Amino acid sequence: MKNVTYSFVSFEHWPFAESFGFNTDILATNLINLSIVLGVLIFFGKGVLNDLLDNRKQRILSTIQNSEELRKGAIEQLEKARTRLRKVEMEADEYRINGYSEIEREKVNLINATCDSLERLENYKKETLLFEQQRAINQVRQRVFQQALHGALGTLNSCLNSDLHFRIISANIHILAAMEEITD
Repeated sequence: MKNVTYSFVSFEHWPFAESFGFNTDILATNLINLSIVLGVLIFFGKGVLNDLLDNRKQRILSTIQNSEELRKGAIEQLEKARTRLRKVEMEADEYRINGYSEIEREKVNLINATCDSLERLENYKKETLLFEQQRAINQVRQRVFQQALHGALGTLNSCLNSDLHFRIISANIHILAAMEEITD
């Protein structure tokens, strides 16, 4: 037994325990490191994981409760809609029993009102077209007048020199003088 105990205590059989240094055996060190990292993750991550799962559970439960409330509201709305449908069906039966004369009368009134509206719209359309035509004609007239005026001014400026200008002024003065003598 002394041999067995001595072999565990003795450093002769454990060559790696003789001195401190770097262990270059990658496989042995990776297994040790991975087991340490996994142990730390499990130890410290268990609480975080439990919190995440509890939060998720609460959200799922609240979603289920909301869905149940929505389902109850939908059932109530469905019942109201069914009640309203029964009421409308009874009113429809009542209208059928009373006859279609009121419906026909309303139909004729609606047709007449629609015809009147269409006639008014047609008149409005005609007035609008006439107004737009007049406006377009006036715009064209203004453009033609402006172009003619610019053309005439261009022609006068290109043809008019100082001598011609002096002769036109003299002729106009003589015409004015002759008009003055006639009026006196």
